[in-house]
Amino acid sequence: MQIVHHLPDLRRAVADLRGGGARVALVPTMGALHAGHMALVDAARATGAKVVASLFVNPKQFGPSEDLSRYPRPVEADKALLSAHGCDLLWMPGVDDVYPLGFATNVSVSGVSDGLDGAARPGHFDGVATVVAKLFNQVRPDAAYFGEKDFQQLAVIRRMVMDLDFGLEIVGVPTVREADGLALSSRNVYLSADERARAVALPRALAEAKRAIEAGEPGAIHAAMTSLAAAGFVTDYVSLVDATTLGEPQFGKSRRLLAAARLGTTRLIDNLDVAP
Repeated sequence: MQIVHHLPDLRRAVADLRGGGARVALVPTMGALHAGHMALVDAARATGAKVVASLFVNPKQFGPSEDLSRYPRPVEADKALLSAHGCDLLWMPGVDDVYPLGFATNVSVSGVSDGLDGAARPGHFDGVATVVAKLFNQVRPDAAYFGEKDFQQLAVIRRMVMDLDFGLEIVGVPTVREADGLALSSRNVYLSADERARAVALPRALAEAKRAIEAGEPGAIHAAMTSLAAAGFVTDYVSLVDATTLGEPQFGKSRRLLAAARLGTTRLIDNLDVAP
């Protein structure tokens, strides 16, 4: 696996990967990699594409009270994991390579970014859209792979790609879970042993709410929030939305049930598909 840190080297390395007409797939990450990230790499490799992963902890998507300084950075372990899964190229820019002196541009995707995490974390999705737009222009991939666990992020990126004519395929990869159902997340390492045991209440509450909604039973959202409170969560939201617009669900169209809740100092998110 080749590792590059500066844009001219990246451009040369990607050009080499394209030799012979190969497609290039991008897997953007902030590091602290786990099996969920590797599912993205594996999905990209399964298409026969050359895989470029990026590792950049993006300061623009952290709020003033959030955990940028303590975000885990096990860089050597991340490199080893990517190499073991056949990643071809690792792009590891510094902050100055992504946001050079005088950087003054902000990418904002309204509508899909307004509610849910957008309301709970003002400015977060501007930071996501801005850095992903930069990564797309730096790597110039044919496709990019994102996990469905961060479902609102995926919706924001799809909207941005459509609106700005990036001309690449966005592939959502299903959430990877622990044996007890908890969605894999880099932030799970913040959970104490007791909190980790109680965290399973989040996927269980969503699964029960999904069942109740699809069965036409009333009160599913309230019941999910009650279950989370009983497990010690402080809930930001549990919402049923249109799977494309993230607005009010529409009859006959795909729906998504999304939740975000805090357990101690750790904020967890999860979501499930709900039949129309």
